[in-house]
Amino acid sequence: MMQIFHEVSEACSKITTERYSTSFSSAIKLLHKQLRPHIHNIYGFVRFADEIVDTFHGYNKEQLIAEFKKETYTAIERGISLNPILHSFQITVNHYKIDHALIDAFFHSMELDLNQYQYDANGYEEYIYGSAEVVGLMCLYVFCEGCNNSYHALKPAARSLGAAFQKVNFLRDIKNDFEGLNRTYFPGCDFKNFSEADKKTIEQDIQNDFNHAYQGILQLPVKARFGVYVAYKYYLSLFNKIKRLPSVNILEERVRIPNYGKALIVAKAGLRSQLNFL
Repeated sequence: MMQIFHEVSEACSKITTERYSTSFSSAIKLLHKQLRPHIHNIYGFVRFADEIVDTFHGYNKEQLIAEFKKETYTAIERGISLNPILHSFQITVNHYKIDHALIDAFFHSMELDLNQYQYDANGYEEYIYGSAEVVGLMCLYVFCEGCNNSYHALKPAARSLGAAFQKVNFLRDIKNDFEGLNRTYFPGCDFKNFSEADKKTIEQDIQNDFNHAYQGILQLPVKARFGVYVAYKYYLSLFNKIKRLPSVNILEERVRIPNYGKALIVAKAGLRSQLNFL
C-alpha cells in the first residue's frame, strides 16, 4: 500500500507543476517517462519554497521557511513525510543521492529573499547559484541517472542554463519585483532610470549563459535531451522577445509567449530533433 502513497504524493508534485508553469509542464512531458516524476518532484519542492517568500504576505515567512526547511531534511532522513510535496522530493533526493549541499544553497537563497532587497555583484552571483543553478544541478542528477562522470562533465552547462532561466525571469518580472516586492536583483541598476545600456549589459550576460548551456544540452543523455532543449528554446524565445523591446517597455509590461507560440516552438524543435539538427 505504500506504493499508493508514493503515487499520490508524486501526483501532487505533478499537479503543482502543471498549475504553476504550463511551459515547464510541456517540456517535462517531452522527457523520457522514467524521468518525468522526479523532475515534477523537484519542481514541486522548489515552487512551494518560492511561494513562501514571494506570496505568503501577512504570514510569518521566516517561521514558515524555517519549518519547511526542517521538515525537508527530516523527510530526507526518515524517507517519509506526510507532506506529499516533501515526500515526493525525498524520494528523488534519496534515489539519486542528490548532494545535500545543493539543498542548503537553495534554502540560503530563499532566506535571502526574506530580507535582502538589493544585491551587489557577489551577492547576485550567490543568489543566482542558490535559487537557480542548484535546481539545474538537481535535475542533472536525474538526467544522468547515477553516472558521475556525465554529471561532472555537464555540471558547468547545467549551472549556466539554470542561471539563464532565472535571469530571464528577473528581466521579465522587473516591474513586479521592483514595484511589488521592492527587490532589485541586477547589481548597479537604478530601475527608476533604467537605460538601454543597462538592458544591453544584462542581455549580454544572459546570452553568454545561453550559449554555454546549449553546448551542454547537446551532450545530455538521450532520455533528457529533447525536453531540456524545448525548455531552452522556450526561454530563448522569451529572451529574444524581451531584447526587441525598449528598456522602458519591460518596466511597464510582463512579456509572454502565447500558447500558439509555445506550440510552434515544440513543433520546430521536434523537426530539428528528427533531422538531428539540435
